Amino acid sequence: MSKTPGKRFAVGDHVSWNSEAGRVRGHILRVHTADVDYKGYVHHATPDDPQFEIRSDKTDHVALHKGRALRSLKS
Repeated sequence: MSKTPGKRFAVGDHVSWNSEAGRVRGHILRVHTADVDYKGYVHHATPDDPQFEIRSDKTDHVALHKGRALRSLKS
């Protein structure tokens, strides 16, 4: 089974993603290219398949997602 790398995003990009509460919008704070322990859970990341740390525009909640879960928005 081959893995498809996520889309390329950068710090400051405005993106959206699906959550249990519906579509959420936010800005990328950091790009993680190595595994990161966040809230007691290890999020796996590599330079070819990074995790993106994103702050919600509405609630200031911070989430980590792979690029394939994100959609780019025009700021």
